[in-house]
Amino acid sequence: MSYTHAVVVPLPYAEALERTRAALSEQGFGILTEIDVRATFEQKLGAEAAEEVGDYVILGACNPSLASRALAAEPQLGALLPCNVVVRRGTDPGSSTVEAIDPQTMVRLSGSPAVQEVADDADTRLRAALDVLGGIRAQ
Repeated sequence: MSYTHAVVVPLPYAEALERTRAALSEQGFGILTEIDVRATFEQKLGAEAAEEVGDYVILGACNPSLASRALAAEPQLGALLPCNVVVRRGTDPGSSTVEAIDPQTMVRLSGSPAVQEVADDADTRLRAALDVLGGIRAQ
């Protein structure tokens, strides 16, 4: 069962992270939280664990209109918000992977027609952001 949409971009990690923020913003998402997994692992688990995970950030992306509609349909959906988007280093320094939660996961858990509408809208927006990133060509 797949629960994310992913794209590999021919960009170094720092640039991929900035471009991801911009692509999400273009689709009406703000970033509520940002978890630097590498820094957290280094602080809590040590340098070896940090190096193993590598550059890895979880962006808590939120589109307020979509969140409002989702919570109106089912207040319990707050446990699944915001939409998490991961940016992580690729297998080589010139590439990165960007993954977003598949909003249809909410529908599989809920089954509500109102939640389906919100998930469809969120899915369209997240896929559009990933499509922008996927269209980037190596320099």
